[in-house]
Amino acid sequence: MVKTLTLNNQIIDYNLKVSSRTKSIRLTVSYDGSINITIPSRVEDKVAEAFIIKKYEWIIDKIAHFKKNPKTVIVRHTTKEIKEYKEKANTLACMRLEHFNQFYNLSWKNISIKNTKSRWGSCSKKGNLNFNYKIALLPPHLADYIVVHELCHLGELNHSQNFWNLVSKTLPHHKELRRQLKEII
Repeated sequence: MVKTLTLNNQIIDYNLKVSSRTKSIRLTVSYDGSINITIPSRVEDKVAEAFIIKKYEWIIDKIAHFKKNPKTVIVRHTTKEIKEYKEKANTLACMRLEHFNQFYNLSWKNISIKNTKSRWGSCSKKGNLNFNYKIALLPPHLADYIVVHELCHLGELNHSQNFWNLVSKTLPHHKELRRQLKEII
């Protein structure tokens, strides 16, 4: 649902989505300047508004970034292209998981390649790893970051300091990689 907020004499329209599946608040700014916020179903709408106020400067920076960089566009792939990229992504994920798992010695059940809108990867409590097919289109060092990130969730299913310590074992510069990944989104 579309909501409106007035902040610093500026009207901000945002799309509010309430989800029973999400555990935390997620805020995104799209290339067209639209603001989207997803909140858990147990959270009141006014919490979303407070979150937008708190992140106001970040929102303005993102909108300015997209205005400065109009080349940032959504690329749509054909069904055939997606199938090919999924195959490449599966090969890439399997190879890189095997490589990095020499350092971690963790185990997973299944690897799935999906066409997700807002995630590069995920790890389930059951030990299933999911990757966006677009990892096949990333520079290798950023694809490695995503693979290591999800692999480390098998050891720590959160973003605690222990999790980041695991990531640091093979990617001590993970903060820089994460920043680079956010720039291309």
